[in-house]
Amino acid sequence: MLVYGTITMAGAESGSQKKVFDAEAASFLVKELRESFGSGRTRSYEWRVSQVKALLKAVVENEDQIVDALRSDLAKPPLETVVYEVGMFKNSCEVILKELKHWMVPEKVKTSISTFPSSAEIVPEPLGVVLVISAWNYPILLSLDPVVGAIAAGNAVVLKPSEIAPASSSLLAKLIEKYMDNSFIRVVEGAVDETTALLQQKWDKIFYTGNGKVGRIVMTAAAKHLTPVVLELGGKSPVVVDSNINLKVAARRIISGKWGLNNGQACISPDYIITTKDCAPKLVDVLKTELENCYGKNPLESEDLSRIVSSNHFARLSKLLNDDKVSGKIAYGGEKDEKKLRIAPTVLLDVPQDSLIMGEEIFGPLLPIITVNKVEESIDVINSGSKPLAAYIFTNNKKFKEQFVKNVSAGGLLVNDTVLHLVVHTLPFGGVGESGMGAYHGKFSFDAFTHKKAVLYRSFAGDASLRYPPYTDTKLRLMKALIGGSIIGIIRALFGWS
Repeated sequence: MLVYGTITMAGAESGSQKKVFDAEAASFLVKELRESFGSGRTRSYEWRVSQVKALLKAVVENEDQIVDALRSDLAKPPLETVVYEVGMFKNSCEVILKELKHWMVPEKVKTSISTFPSSAEIVPEPLGVVLVISAWNYPILLSLDPVVGAIAAGNAVVLKPSEIAPASSSLLAKLIEKYMDNSFIRVVEGAVDETTALLQQKWDKIFYTGNGKVGRIVMTAAAKHLTPVVLELGGKSPVVVDSNINLKVAARRIISGKWGLNNGQACISPDYIITTKDCAPKLVDVLKTELENCYGKNPLESEDLSRIVSSNHFARLSKLLNDDKVSGKIAYGGEKDEKKLRIAPTVLLDVPQDSLIMGEEIFGPLLPIITVNKVEESIDVINSGSKPLAAYIFTNNKKFKEQFVKNVSAGGLLVNDTVLHLVVHTLPFGGVGESGMGAYHGKFSFDAFTHKKAVLYRSFAGDASLRYPPYTDTKLRLMKALIGGSIIGIIRALFGWS
């Protein structure tokens, strides 16, 4: 077995062999895939469906291994893995298998009088050889969801899983090698060196999920080859809580979206709450009660909370929590266990907007609350920062809801709940501004890896001298009328009427 970008060597007994994955190896890989793609096999409906089914089979047959890998990488509760990683991916595959034949059909479009007689259509075609660079927080879903979209669109694919989730990365490599057509679909494991080697190559598209810092590196590398990118990033996703609502239901839905999604380590996790000064103490009390109902009196021992992914992220979160401006603002939680990389659900009240925790995406179990005099002021607070990946609002006020939807720019909005827009395949999922570019899920995944080719059909009939020299005043009048698309104008031009 030849293992790229890893240090897996079992010696002579297993026959495994280590080979460094450098720029030369990456160039050879891309060349090999381009030659395979040139065969045209991926363009057929049959090949695409066979590979979608194979990937679905890989996940279904190895669900227990996936649960174990995520338990190893993140101490992720099995329910979260089964629902948000395995279940959502299965849904993606089922939508593709149901709709793909329809998506592949060229779209007939109208033509204008200026090209009469003619017909036209938009033909979806695969981009070619694409690179998917995945994230560690949902290492299965965020790897395979883009990959299955690229396959459905007829591309050859290289997947680079995150090295920060090593068990998941290793499992993905094994499953794709075993179940997929490796002439067109490959996995490269590794870290910065391997990713750098891959980014030096020319791809037909790069799909990156992660943070803005690395997103800029990806985009810079892509620009050298004029390669289009999809960047799925993040940001400070706000939750606005109005006072005229069922606070218990709102609190439970915030808890589900914050701590019930990988303990806050999710790109669409609620990052902070905005509410009024009067409502804030009531909301904190309800959050305390519901958090205890969910995770018990000692949440650090709860089996239903993921751990922090690494010591580096633990240190970063601790720094946010220890900031002088917020250390005295803890209304609930704050307990930490550095040895086990666990931080309890933590609510902070009246957090200053110039504190460290409000200056970056938290990506962890800390939830600050900032207060305003009137809930309508929340819109200005949100718009004063970068556009978030998601924005949430809890209200029964129809006018305020409409005002929020109209004036808040975010990748996606959700009214009276959190994160559930993620599972609606008819909605595009993606960011705007610094929270990302491009979108996927459902047909949007197919479109993300597809070029929509414009095709115009004409026959040899109807060839008029109008478009050819020598140009005359009559031809000029007719051409103006044709471009304007006016039948009356054409008639007037033919008769020489001004």
